[in-house]
Amino acid sequence: MSRRALPSLLSPALAALLCLLVAACATAPLSGRAPRPDAVSVPGFVFTPDTFAFANLIAARHPRGDDVYAHYCFVLARGLRQFFGFARFDPTGPRLSPDAYVERVRAVTGRPPWAPTLTPDARVVIPGYANLREFSAAEERALKEGLGSSFWTLVHWTNWRVTFPVTAGGQEAVADEIMDELATGRLVQLLVTNLPKVELNHTVVAFEYRVTATGVEFGVWDPNEPDAPGVITFDRGQRHFYATRMFDTEPGPIRAFRMYYAWYL
Repeated sequence: MSRRALPSLLSPALAALLCLLVAACATAPLSGRAPRPDAVSVPGFVFTPDTFAFANLIAARHPRGDDVYAHYCFVLARGLRQFFGFARFDPTGPRLSPDAYVERVRAVTGRPPWAPTLTPDARVVIPGYANLREFSAAEERALKEGLGSSFWTLVHWTNWRVTFPVTAGGQEAVADEIMDELATGRLVQLLVTNLPKVELNHTVVAFEYRVTATGVEFGVWDPNEPDAPGVITFDRGQRHFYATRMFDTEPGPIRAFRMYYAWYL
């Protein structure tokens, strides 16, 4: 039942109170939780070996490219999480044919990114390489084919959230959820935007946070920048996210939303 239908069933005063409580629960940060550490990094995640060697390219910068790997930021960010949770590399194993590697990649990316992390024995084995960076550098074509098309990620219904206004309380709740999820040892994918400025409509993956005097700094992997981590900051006073250090993005206010953490989100 929609919130709009409630006033017709309840007294106006009770309906107003109920709507207020629902809104507060939806936007306010959780209370009564145990104190968090001041700094957290996802255990087992190391930036360079656990990330792709190639980047999602910006199409506007490659107007004449015949085979530009552009508009795949959502695919790569989701794929990074899937490899971290569902794949295991075996550098001592014999190397496979490109087609066989494509099938292994599809076996990894066929699992939803929000699924529980697999035990080492249950993971898809990628033989012949020590980590994702090494694998993606040597088998780039097979990996891109296995990751698949970007079409459905571009038209996913949750992407339209970038056009909606957000509350300060809602953004604070997102910051708290990111910290909680990182503390459980899981990577967090974020949809980030600075619309109406036509510059940033993108996704990154948070892998660590550090509490500061004014808020929280989140270390992120950016599909457009494979060689160095970026930083997104949440200001507790302003209750706003900022692009502190993001590839090809002017520092300033942004909005952030969690992505692919349930089948409907």
